Amino acid sequence: MLPSQPLLQAGLCALTVLQALASDTFIAAVYEHAVIVPDPTDEPVSPKDALALMNKNMDVLEGAIKEAAQQGAHIIVTPEDGIYGWKFTRESIYPYLEDIPDPVENWIPCTDPSRFGPAPVQERLSCMARNNSIYVVANIGDKKLCNSSDPGCPSDGRYQYNTDVVFDPEGKLVARYHKYNLFRSETQFNYPKEPEAVTFETPFGKFGIFTCFDILFHEPAVVLVSKMQVDTVLFPTAWMNVLPFLTAIEFHSAWAMGMGVNLLSANTHNISFAMTGNGLFTPEGPAAYHYDSGTEEGCLLLAELSARPRLSPTYPPAVNWSLYATSIKKFPGENYTFSGSIRQDIFTFSELRHKSGNYTICQGDLCCHLVYQMSSKSENEVYVLGAFDGLHGSLIKYHWQICTLLKCKSTDLDTCGQPVETAQTKFEMFSLSGTFGTNYVFPEVLYSGVQLAPGEFEMLRDGRLKSKHGTSKPLITVTLFGRLYEKDLPHPL
Repeated sequence: MLPSQPLLQAGLCALTVLQALASDTFIAAVYEHAVIVPDPTDEPVSPKDALALMNKNMDVLEGAIKEAAQQGAHIIVTPEDGIYGWKFTRESIYPYLEDIPDPVENWIPCTDPSRFGPAPVQERLSCMARNNSIYVVANIGDKKLCNSSDPGCPSDGRYQYNTDVVFDPEGKLVARYHKYNLFRSETQFNYPKEPEAVTFETPFGKFGIFTCFDILFHEPAVVLVSKMQVDTVLFPTAWMNVLPFLTAIEFHSAWAMGMGVNLLSANTHNISFAMTGNGLFTPEGPAAYHYDSGTEEGCLLLAELSARPRLSPTYPPAVNWSLYATSIKKFPGENYTFSGSIRQDIFTFSELRHKSGNYTICQGDLCCHLVYQMSSKSENEVYVLGAFDGLHGSLIKYHWQICTLLKCKSTDLDTCGQPVETAQTKFEMFSLSGTFGTNYVFPEVLYSGVQLAPGEFEMLRDGRLKSKHGTSKPLITVTLFGRLYEKDLPHPL
């Protein structure tokens, strides 16, 4: 059973957008979970102690699942690391892993728990789905034995995978996904031998699934959307927020808009690790989202979404992301530029010195063009136009093209690019565009207090990110975030 306090918190946070359910819509839920983590240790705990810890987290998740089902949800996504936490070694995570079979086995763990060996976590998740007649999405660990005949077999004789599972309303395992793009600290897990494109059909559309860091890469993210043509992506994540343009709600909403699909994003919640921000995102913008860096509470969100957004009359038209910027016959006069760093990437910046202006700056193959008008410029606030065209990352290197209008941390230009959460300056209008060498561009607008701006901007078909009627709140950043997947360095595998 869910302890009374977490249930109360989930209930208070529940945001519901529920109307009469039509055949072309469904009700989705995501739960941001304040994970109960084990004490750090290099030595494995007993299987009994591991299961006891996981059951504490599943008690909380079960309460959220019941609440979502009672409010009519058809599917709920829970976070990455939401059942056992993080900060493991390869050895210490082993007691938390189970052997997860291929979904072709047609298995309902709730009614046949011992068919593939001990699987108490899968059994309980299956029963949560079955008892509440809801699709349940969770992140757990998979273990697979191997031997010396396999040249890739680790020295301890097993593969360990960061794994998402999906159980249907009967409790049947219908999807299993092994995370392909591991974050640098995930040394407890192995890369799968091949990237997986996991999809499954439901009465309310075709679903795909991947995990956290995967969202930034061609495989599996672009493959699922562009090749497999999924309608909705399920996204368990443990996302550490990074301003100015990789905060969870900001980037995940932008990704859904740029890719033209629904994204059900369920984050872990741990403010000491800057983990917060979940949401139900659509091609038109966020249907519901939550960002809380001040408390340690979980959060349940629900919203009614289009089952097949590409068929919706409000589906955004295709955008030529470079059309406008490349059509400018003569760029404005040279602007004073300087270099600054954002997460070790060296940007080219130009200060917006006037209340209104028309600016262009370039770096590499990318030129960024901005037209703007401030409502009233605060004397102690500095804004810049920035451009970056190059590789980013450490273990996995990937290519960004970024045009960004952003507020600096102070009037010292050396602070431009440092994280900022609040602002005072509003804009009457802005129009941002760039000479992008990719069709995969994600539009972001972030307001003071780390708030999104649904309905207040639009993407024109010629590639301009434009305000509709000015900004209702002070502005932190406006960004066009492009990904040139073909310029990425090879995957570490």
